Amino acid sequence: MARSLSPVIRWGVIGTGRIAHSFARDLATVADGRAVAVYARRLEAAQAFAGQYDIARATDDLEALLSDSDVDAVYVATPHTLHHDHACDALRAGKAVLCEKPLVIDPEECRALVAVTESTGGYLMEAMWTWFLPAIRTAMAWVQEGRIGALRHLDADFGYPQLPFDAMRREYDARLGGGCLLEMGVYPVALDWLVHRRQPLGVQARAHLAPNGVEDDVAWLLDHGASFSRLATSFRARLGNAATIVGEAGWIHIPDFFRASECSLFVLDTRVDHFREERTTIGLDYEIVAMQRDLREGRTESPVVRLADSLAFQEHMAAVRAAFAERGELRP
Repeated sequence: MARSLSPVIRWGVIGTGRIAHSFARDLATVADGRAVAVYARRLEAAQAFAGQYDIARATDDLEALLSDSDVDAVYVATPHTLHHDHACDALRAGKAVLCEKPLVIDPEECRALVAVTESTGGYLMEAMWTWFLPAIRTAMAWVQEGRIGALRHLDADFGYPQLPFDAMRREYDARLGGGCLLEMGVYPVALDWLVHRRQPLGVQARAHLAPNGVEDDVAWLLDHGASFSRLATSFRARLGNAATIVGEAGWIHIPDFFRASECSLFVLDTRVDHFREERTTIGLDYEIVAMQRDLREGRTESPVVRLADSLAFQEHMAAVRAAFAERGELRP
């Protein structure tokens, strides 16, 4: 793949929703990356998006975008249930793929997509942009350096009101993988995996259901043996959206951890270290730059967000679903 790359890596954008706009804005700040094509189901949506971000080609024909020799990589920003097929089609067309989270909707789809990636020799990465942010990388360096000692607790939640309820809204639409666990819960799931790098020994979970039966509020407790994790996600309320990583010797606080720009290290009540980043982008540019570096260096997988990590996220979320289904959900 690296042999055919142009000096500027040329991107095709699949989907024109909110996150695709964020991607296009941050891509515009990357010197050696440029969006050259965009696909949407409705041509007028693709044309409007292309006009807003100075993209040369707009189409409602996905095959046309994937067969475009001027496209080196694609960004998949469609609803969750379309990720598997769109990523597979792009890989088979010889494109590198950055696919929005959640990569797919269950472990079985993840394994199938990994198999296609391996069979094509292509590049696929889940867009877990949080892992590339300097504040998160700084916090993890503190953990790995032993500055908080042995891990004892992790607290993380992510929730924003998605109200009023509308069964046809993408976030709630069961046909599109609706529900807060896939939509927002993937962030605390990914942080737990980043910190522990192992699946829990046990999971306890409770969920509240929206009127159409998809979960709109979930809280769960993980037993990691020597440490515990308390995680939550919600469509019903704005949660704290912070993360706290606690060890025997100290603790780390990360405000708005999903888009982290700072982190603090404490010993008891005293802050002993602090990192803060001032940036003009949302932060998606970090994952874009990292992926482009991978492609230029001939890698077929990100060393940061591996396909094994994406499978671990899916297995974690499946375990949470099984846990709250077994105990019985709270009814609307």
